[in-house]
Amino acid sequence: MSFVAILVALLLEQARPLAPGNPVHGNVRRWVRWVMRTLDAGQRHHGQLTWWVAVGVPAVLAVAIHWALVLTLGWAAAIVWNIAILYSTLGFRQFSHHFTTIRDALLAGNEEAARQGLAEWMRMDSSELPRSEIVRHVIEYSVQSAHRHVFGVFAWYSLFAALGFGPAGAVIYRVSELVSRVVNRPARPTSIPISPAFQHQGTQAWHWIDWVPARLTALSFAFVGSFEEAVDSWRQYAQQHPDDNDGVLLAATAGAVNVQLGQSPTEQGGQVPQPMHLRAVVGLVWRTVVMWMVFLALLSLARLLG
Repeated sequence: MSFVAILVALLLEQARPLAPGNPVHGNVRRWVRWVMRTLDAGQRHHGQLTWWVAVGVPAVLAVAIHWALVLTLGWAAAIVWNIAILYSTLGFRQFSHHFTTIRDALLAGNEEAARQGLAEWMRMDSSELPRSEIVRHVIEYSVQSAHRHVFGVFAWYSLFAALGFGPAGAVIYRVSELVSRVVNRPARPTSIPISPAFQHQGTQAWHWIDWVPARLTALSFAFVGSFEEAVDSWRQYAQQHPDDNDGVLLAATAGAVNVQLGQSPTEQGGQVPQPMHLRAVVGLVWRTVVMWMVFLALLSLARLLG
């Protein structure tokens, strides 16, 4: 069931992606903000309770509806519900339009438009960035987005699906990632106050939730890219920063496509980022998707035959 649900959700998302201001994501953000206003009173146990309610309630609701459909309408209805959950939690089209805009501008030689597109995407000042730095930022953010919007959801959904709770895995991953972004966002005068306790809880929970998926994605990039270089780059980075999930992912990507990434590229091998590497990264990501889908298909077939 997990293979069919993921495949259909990806095809639907390619054909008709969710708009940036869609009601599903909007309601989840409003739910998280409401929980923060209601439960985040500043103490450590308040921060933990706030996180568990913000993430746990949507996950429990998703899996409760899943099993209610199984018991009342059958597995076909449950598959439709799983497709709806996956359609809302994963997808390339939630970020790929930024990538395409910047790539096309670079290929056309319009670096100013590329800087503007990068500034809109990453909410950063890119006015002084040289061409290679624009490409580096685009590659890094694209790989991180592909991991968080696709491969991380794959991992958590597949793991929980094996236990009969697939929708809960996808929801936990996506909502915990949202909470992490909210608690680490720069404060604004109109922002909801966030206690240090909840900020710590949201950051730490996301680190552990993403620990295994980040390394699975890094390993997948190694398999479909330059394996020895990816593993070597990963190993060297992990020796200095063993708990940095994003860094491990970027180190494996740098080795897989032979490009310099990270804050200290001169310490790495590989080439200076150029627009041609954008195509290499796109190929890397899509080969990884195919590999994951083949793996899930084989697991589903083995389960049927067993």
